[in-house]
Amino acid sequence: MTGPNIAHLARLIGDPARALMLAALMDGRALTAGELAEVAGITRQTASTHLAQLRDGGLLEGASQGKHRYFRLASAEVADILERLMALSGPVKHIRTGPRNADMRAMRVCYDHLAGPMAVRMAERMQAKGWLDSFMVPSVEGNAALSKFGIDLPALHALRRPFVRPCLDWSERRDHIAGALGAALLERMITLGWMRREPDSRIMRFAGVGEAEFERWLR
Repeated sequence: MTGPNIAHLARLIGDPARALMLAALMDGRALTAGELAEVAGITRQTASTHLAQLRDGGLLEGASQGKHRYFRLASAEVADILERLMALSGPVKHIRTGPRNADMRAMRVCYDHLAGPMAVRMAERMQAKGWLDSFMVPSVEGNAALSKFGIDLPALHALRRPFVRPCLDWSERRDHIAGALGAALLERMITLGWMRREPDSRIMRFAGVGEAEFERWLR
């Protein structure tokens, strides 16, 4: 019998050390094998074996730069899978180098888009205004509102990735906006100065009058 090898994928993700390394890469950064070994609490040699398995399984991609080899998640789709698994399993053991779980739950980056209560609020408010349907696809009114907000929709449609999709938020158990549109919305809010990202962290915080502007936009 042939078909998707779900069992193999589950084994790759299910190992505790590999799960911690994957979680450490959820902020979209590339990390070295040594940094990932430290996160997982294992030796570099053991980490190299795990990383090779994750790369061969299509979950990671690696690139050499100078004397270091860097690893990152293979795609936004991989991040989406991991976020959904987090939602099913509940909060995971937090890595030593990251923020406290309370901060992570409040507002965070999920690979390249916003996650947490504010991300869910944004999605649900945009749906209530008739800008998005239940699959997060913009309506005619939504396209107009997004363009006015500064989102280049034709450029997003031209990218070689899904334009938009719902992503189950692991802390809220409700969907937020992922895909190219989710990434563009986060980038736009950062550019406007509404939000800022904590250094070397997935944590996002409102900056200045950013929260008031965010609420005004969604009113």
